[in-house]
Amino acid sequence: MIKLKQILPPLAVVAFLIAAWWIVVVESESVIFPTPWQVVTGTYELIEQGTLWNHIGASLFRVGTGFFLAVAIGVPLGLLMGWVAGAHTTLNPIVQMLRPISPIAWIPLSILWFGVGDVSPIFLIFLSSVFPIVVQTTAGVHTIERQYLRAAENFGVTRFKLFFHVVIPAVLPQIIIAMRVSLGVAWLVVVAAEMIALRSGLGYLIIDSRNAGNRYDLVIAGMVIIGVTGLLLDGTMRRMERLRVVRWKYAR
Repeated sequence: MIKLKQILPPLAVVAFLIAAWWIVVVESESVIFPTPWQVVTGTYELIEQGTLWNHIGASLFRVGTGFFLAVAIGVPLGLLMGWVAGAHTTLNPIVQMLRPISPIAWIPLSILWFGVGDVSPIFLIFLSSVFPIVVQTTAGVHTIERQYLRAAENFGVTRFKLFFHVVIPAVLPQIIIAMRVSLGVAWLVVVAAEMIALRSGLGYLIIDSRNAGNRYDLVIAGMVIIGVTGLLLDGTMRRMERLRVVRWKYAR
């Protein structure tokens, strides 16, 4: 269970930031930028209209689909590149060349290839997520302590069993870290990805609220919801790090 002393400091910081935000908006007499209470009322307005959950569900579907595709492809590819020297020599230059390209730069091509719909943002989210997984997984294999491999070899373990019973369990902590990073990156690009989506998603909500009447209360609400959802997803990934199957090499 989460202890009270663990949540009080971050709650105090959040309360301070909200208070500072409120004071600055009131003192500046801004007619555009919303107060925290206006963001709350704007969020309630979306709930009453029944659109908020549709936007959240659409974003979760796109991010979830793109992320899981990245895991399904990135983890095996990273293991292959880490375990087989020839695969690393052949594929690593391509990965390192594609990795720095911003997902936003792929928007014109994604529209050309997949049209306007769910597939295009899923493709962009996949691209933003897959490369951190590949790189971290490959590095995880390369940094496996040699004592594990030598101990297995001393028992006459075949290379096939060595890979599945030693290499994969040993690299699981690195894979979970890679998944954490990639999921965070996926949420970073959700706004840009949903610029080309249909009329749904938190990214679309933010952009549409800005264009349709300068509803900055809804813009901030969408940003806050993305942040809170990202925090919850990161907490889920951190719980995975505590699983015994992941932390077997640290067990006493």
